[in-house]
Amino acid sequence: MSDVIATNQTILVVGGGISGMTAALEAAECGKQVILVEKTPSLGGRVSQLYKYFPKLCFPTCGIEINLRRIKANRNLRVLTMSEVVSITGQPGDYTATVKTSPRYVNENCTGCGECGKAVEAEFADEYNYGLGKRKGAYLPFAMAYPQRYVIDPRILGTPDADKAKAACKYGAVDLDMQEQTTELKVGAVVWATGWKPYDAAKIQPYGYDRFPNVITSVEFERLADPHGPTGGKILRPSDGKEATNIAFIQCAGSRDRNHLKHCSRICCMATLKQTTYVSEKYGDGAKSTVYYIDIRAIDRIDDFHRKVKADPNVTFVKSKVANIVQDKATGDLILNGVNTEGYHRYANRHDLVVLAIGMEPSVPKSEFPAEVVMNENGFIELDPANGAIFGAGCSSDALDVNRAVQNATAGALRAIQVVNRVARTEG
Repeated sequence: MSDVIATNQTILVVGGGISGMTAALEAAECGKQVILVEKTPSLGGRVSQLYKYFPKLCFPTCGIEINLRRIKANRNLRVLTMSEVVSITGQPGDYTATVKTSPRYVNENCTGCGECGKAVEAEFADEYNYGLGKRKGAYLPFAMAYPQRYVIDPRILGTPDADKAKAACKYGAVDLDMQEQTTELKVGAVVWATGWKPYDAAKIQPYGYDRFPNVITSVEFERLADPHGPTGGKILRPSDGKEATNIAFIQCAGSRDRNHLKHCSRICCMATLKQTTYVSEKYGDGAKSTVYYIDIRAIDRIDDFHRKVKADPNVTFVKSKVANIVQDKATGDLILNGVNTEGYHRYANRHDLVVLAIGMEPSVPKSEFPAEVVMNENGFIELDPANGAIFGAGCSSDALDVNRAVQNATAGALRAIQVVNRVARTEG
């Protein structure tokens, strides 16, 4: 980190997902010095974990690849991965950010050859696949990870696996003596783009996420459908590996609920509509999707996509908030109980897989935020003068889809640019 030079005309962007990359690139391409800090080993965030975008059903790898090319080409932008901002002090135009960087145990000599991963035997739950698969103790987070450098899981330190990883690297890239570092950065403005996390489905007790293996979340389903995911794109039940062909999608799982998330996350309906197309894509008439919903919130041009899905004879819509789920122990199937409010018919419907459309909440709660900022009741950063030159961007500021998150991040970058421009004029 010794090569990172920051001044009060530098913009700090926190979070390396689609919003953070956007804000950092927009500012850097305007000629500003930018430092992009990401907590995990690579850039990309949750967008990198999607199989497809809605409504065009294109692959996110394209957009990510373009952004990575722009990042690599821009000398105004420096990227710090495995780094976390632990405090921000000061005032607009004159902030000091304290950054803690965890050791990767792999230095810049790494070529991404993968020999260390082949040598290591220990396996751990794969975070990129939401724990649905395993990864080695020496690993590349995902195929398009940037930087393309392996990571040594600290849990293998002091074991024969660590020595095997070091011996397997002929480039001297495995450095088991790396230590945590703390650096202070002087910056003029901060764009906070740490994104969102899925609501904890285990808190929704009637749905049995923590009791029934065949109840999964929408983000987990996204990884199952991806050909590069843990099942090679096959939609398999976690309990027995059987292909799921009768799938229930439950909307507003924990959202719009005074006991969980009060807000609507805006993306959940569209995510489910998109995911029914995955089922049709893979199985055609051989599989059925049933969407249990309160109401479908698909606006603007998105309504065309909604109508297209409704026209699919293999997709059924049931207007109901599912009351509870029970498991048939003999088969692993799930029985959904509730009332269809169109006619008020009680049902006890059997499905072999249930997908909960989980809402989004900010990744960093107010209690863990490294500076004083104004947040609304849902934990999103408000655009408030009291925040000084700390600006929320993307899903740190609201529940947004990818398109709107990118727009919001661009706005955050422009606000930060205005601050450092004033600093430059004052000092000039």
